[in-house]
Amino acid sequence: MFVIFSSFSSSFLLFSFFLFLLFLPTSYCLTKPANATRRHRLLSIDYYAHSCPQLEQLVASATAQQFKESPISGPATIRLFFHDCFVEGCDGSILIQSKPGSGVLAEKDAYDNRYLAAEAFESIRKAKALVESKCPGVVSCADILVIAARDFVHLAGGPYYQVKKGRWDGRISKASRVNSNLPRANSTVDELIKLFKSKGLTMEDLVVLSGAHTIGFAHCEHFVNRLYNYGGTKQPDPAIDPRLLKALKMSCPQFGGNSDIVTPFDVSTPFTFDNAYYGNLESKLGLLATDQALFFDQRTKPVVQAMGKDKQKFFQEFAAAMEKMGSIGVKRGRRHGEKRKDCSIHMS
Repeated sequence: MFVIFSSFSSSFLLFSFFLFLLFLPTSYCLTKPANATRRHRLLSIDYYAHSCPQLEQLVASATAQQFKESPISGPATIRLFFHDCFVEGCDGSILIQSKPGSGVLAEKDAYDNRYLAAEAFESIRKAKALVESKCPGVVSCADILVIAARDFVHLAGGPYYQVKKGRWDGRISKASRVNSNLPRANSTVDELIKLFKSKGLTMEDLVVLSGAHTIGFAHCEHFVNRLYNYGGTKQPDPAIDPRLLKALKMSCPQFGGNSDIVTPFDVSTPFTFDNAYYGNLESKLGLLATDQALFFDQRTKPVVQAMGKDKQKFFQEFAAAMEKMGSIGVKRGRRHGEKRKDCSIHMS
């Protein structure tokens, strides 16, 4: 499940070090929606070749500096991109701030987005400001978010891939539309496949995009039931490795724990974008129930195994899946979109 819950604290550093010591290593396709291909063709790698030829370099400069100052910006921005695309399409609607006194909350303020890290929004704000200083009123916030997500994947050790551009920013951002369009930490594989299919993504895309959990962190509340009362049994989830269970219980008590505590999705290489996530699933080291379920479900297990065996294949498939996801619900033209100068405020 491609959901990255990001935050940071001194408590995490201690917990992450403990996990590192604990787990040191010893010696079918689904039919695309009819409009998916049409919208995809509207995007192009060289969309800003004449209007803002230095775009990629400008965003790269901003993301590199942000990653150096705050590495958490990487997984946080990748998660932001996912949350944007799955609600209203890849249109930057997640960046809009709620208007005081309007009585309507924007996507950003939906309950399911409460853990979106400030570092992600700051990354896009800085990149947009730099781009606006050189190419005012030309590049959409939606495109900057797509480029920044790619840059952070690469900065963390993942693949560098070409990004198609040409999106406009959406005019609609409503918190009420978020819940039904995002996965839950306890979603079943059936529910995940159905959700991804509704976005024009396949079962394979689901497993590949879930590989983004090779970096990033989750808050205790998203997996605490696995530790103490899995499925109402008042027992831990038997699918958790006993060593991981012990470590997680130390930081995530059943009651009264610190709500700011976070745990890495990938206990072996939490700061590196690689394919270790899949090997962890095979070793019963998946953090979320949805992650671990991908290995036990016979439909998704072969894809998990394939990605775990070949890092380059994973990188190739991940780049392709990110491009597909980046084509969801693309807006084009003034009738359907806008080009915001400030990503947090609608133009009108």
